[in-house]
Amino acid sequence: MMVYTKTIVLFIGFVVGLLTTTTSYAQNYKKLDSILKAGSNEIYVNPDKVIKEGHQIVNQSDNVDYKIKVYKLISDAYSAKRDYEKSLDYLIRASDLLDQSNDKLLKINIINKTGIQYHQLKVYDKAIQYLDQAEQLISEYPYKDSIHAELGKNYIVRGFIYKEKLSCAIAIAFMDRGIAELKKSKDKLGVASKVSIAIYNKGNCYLLMHNNKLALESFKESAKLAKEVNAKSLEAFALKGSAKVYTLEGNHLEAIKALNLALDLSSEVNDLILNQEIYKGLSENYLAINQWDQFKINQSKFIDVQKLIKDRERSSVGESLGVKELELKAKRTELSNKFYYLLLFLFILLVLIVLFFYVIIKRKGKEIEAIKNQIYVLQNKKAKDA
Repeated sequence: MMVYTKTIVLFIGFVVGLLTTTTSYAQNYKKLDSILKAGSNEIYVNPDKVIKEGHQIVNQSDNVDYKIKVYKLISDAYSAKRDYEKSLDYLIRASDLLDQSNDKLLKINIINKTGIQYHQLKVYDKAIQYLDQAEQLISEYPYKDSIHAELGKNYIVRGFIYKEKLSCAIAIAFMDRGIAELKKSKDKLGVASKVSIAIYNKGNCYLLMHNNKLALESFKESAKLAKEVNAKSLEAFALKGSAKVYTLEGNHLEAIKALNLALDLSSEVNDLILNQEIYKGLSENYLAINQWDQFKINQSKFIDVQKLIKDRERSSVGESLGVKELELKAKRTELSNKFYYLLLFLFILLVLIVLFFYVIIKRKGKEIEAIKNQIYVLQNKKAKDA
C-alpha cells in the first residue's frame, strides 16, 4: 500500500513539474511573440531600438524558429536604415538555421526576404531566383489563407524589379496584384506598411509616366496608410513624393510645406538618403521663390548629408572588403585542409594497397614453398621405392 501511495505521489509530482515547465515555456514564447510583433511595428519608427532589443533577445530562447525570426527582425531593421550589407548578414544567419526548422511558412518568409534583399542590393538576377523559389514553395503550401502576405510581397518586389528592367506599366500591374494579396491577409496592421510602400512606388511609376494626378493620389494614399500605423519614415517618403509633384506643377509653397513636414518626421528616423532628398527638394523650391537665405541653409545641409552618405559608403565598402578577405582566407584554409586530407587518404590507400599485395605475395610465396616441399618429398619417396 505504501509503495502504491509513493508511486501516485511521484506521478503527481512529475505531472505538476511537467505542467509547470510547459507553462513556463509557453509564457516565454508568448513574451517573445509580443516582442517580435512590437518590433515589427517599430521597424520604420525606431529601427535602432529594434536592433538593440533583437540582440538582447536572440540568445534568450533555444527554439530555432524564434532565433530565425529575431535574426530576420534585425535584418528588417537594418533594411529600414538602408544598411543593406548588415541586413544581408543577419538574413544569412537566419538562412543558416532553416535546415533545423520544420516551419514551412517561416522558410517561405526567409527565402522571400532574401529575394527582397538582393533587389535592394540591385542584384536583380539573384533576386528573381529567390523570388521564383519562394513562389514555388508558396504554390505548394497547403494552407492558402496563410500565404497571402508572402505572395503579396513577392509580386510587389517583382514590380519594383520590372520598373527598373522592363516598364512601369508591367510594374504597376504586379504591384496591384501584390496589394490585392496583401489586403486578403488577416494581419491588417502588419501589412499596412507594405501596402504603403507599394503605393508609394506606384506613385513614382506614375511620375515616370508623366501622370501627375495619379502620382499625387498615390503619394497621398501612401502617406495616409503610413500615418495610420505610425510608420514615420514611410510617411516622410510619401510627403517627399507629393512635394515632387507640387514642384513639377510650380506649386513651390505647397512643396516646401510637404517637405518640412517630411523633415520633422525624418528627424526621428535618421535616414540619410531621405534627409538628402528632402534638403535637395527644399533648396530647389526656395531657390525657385528667390528665398536665398533658406536656399543656402538647405543647400549646405544637403552637401553635409551627401558627404556623410559617401563616408558611410566608403566605410561599408571597407567592411565588405574585409569580410570578403576573411571569407577568402577561410576558403583557402578549407581548401588546404581538404588537400591535406586528400593526401592523407591517398597515403593510407597506398599503404593498404602495398600491404595487400605484400600479403598476397607472401601467401603465394608460402604456397610455392609448400608445393616445392611436397615435390621434394614425392621425389625422395620415388627414389627410395626404386
